[in-house]
Formats: sequence, C-alpha cells, structure tokens
Amino acid sequence: MKRTLIYCSLFGLTALGYFSACNTSGAKTEANAVITKDSLINRGKYLVLSMGCHDCHSPKKFGPNGPELDPERLLSGHPSNEPLKKFDKAVIKDYALFNFTGTALVGPWGSSYSANITSDATGIGQWSEEQFIKCIRTGKSKGLDNGRPLLPPMPWQSYAQLNDTDLKSIFAYLQTVKPVDNVVPAPKQLSDL
Repeated sequence: MKRTLIYCSLFGLTALGYFSACNTSGAKTEANAVITKDSLINRGKYLVLSMGCHDCHSPKKFGPNGPELDPERLLSGHPSNEPLKKFDKAVIKDYALFNFTGTALVGPWGSSYSANITSDATGIGQWSEEQFIKCIRTGKSKGLDNGRPLLPPMPWQSYAQLNDTDLKSIFAYLQTVKPVDNVVPAPKQLSDL
C-alpha cells in the first residue's frame, strides 16, 4: 500500500482521486451493477428521446408552432395511407428530399419510409431482443441475415456503436410504447416512383 500511496502522491492526485484511482477494493463497476427492468425501460426512454427517434419515426401534424408530434401515432413510422407527393426526379440526382412530416425520404436509391417501432405486431411487437440488436448492429431489416439493408436516413452505423445495455434498454422501452397498427409501405426504387 505504501508504494501505491507514493505513486499516487507523485502525480499530485487529490485524496478523492487517490481513493477512486488507487483503492479498488470496494469499487462498484458497471459489470456488477444491478440492472432492473424499470431501469432498462427508463434508460431506453431517455435514449429514444435524446437520440432523435421521433424525428423520423413519429408522424407530425401542423399546429401553431409548425410541425408537432402526433401523440396518437408516436413512433408508428410513415403512415400507410399517406402516399408520396409528386416531385421532380431531376432534382434527386443532387438532393435527397424529406416529406413534410419527416417520415419519408427520396434520393438516388429511391424511397425510404420510417419503420413502425411501436409494440404493435405491425411494428416490432413480435421481434425478439436479439433481432432488434442484430438489426441495429448489421443494418439488416428485421435483424434477418437475408433482410434488405436499412435505408437512409436511418443512422444504424452510428447506433451500432451503442453498447449492449443501451440497445437492450431501447428495445425494452419500445416494447412499452403504445401499439399503433400501421403497416409502413415498402421502399421503392427511383425508377418505380
């Protein structure tokens, strides 16, 4: 212990630094922390709200302050009854265009629609936690090996960097979200639009 004390003192650590850096006998780490279902759900809610999931996955309606989240359709993806409006395909060679609610995007690849990530069977309600994690880690739809790639603007490459606990937390929270029956349209190639 004397060597450790001398080593820490040489680097000018404070008493607090000494106890946290040098005395590990009773330290509690993330590895041995108790994770409850409620703590997973709360962490997942925090992550969903802070990572901007509502920006694309929640339909909006227009209110006095512009687009606002539609509380009846939170995280339900692009509405099945809202077709894309006509657009100038010549513009797509240089731009990607969102629809006014932020739930659909067209670009050189074609059209993308935000997924229903509610707990409904038309969303991710019947997915396993493993499927969800694999979907985010590999960018494959429904977490299936032969699933189509997740399309822009889904930033799965960034979300794939989240640790397992964070991904499990997001999944746990999404399983508590109000189910919304909404079959999102399939993506289309640009030539089919």
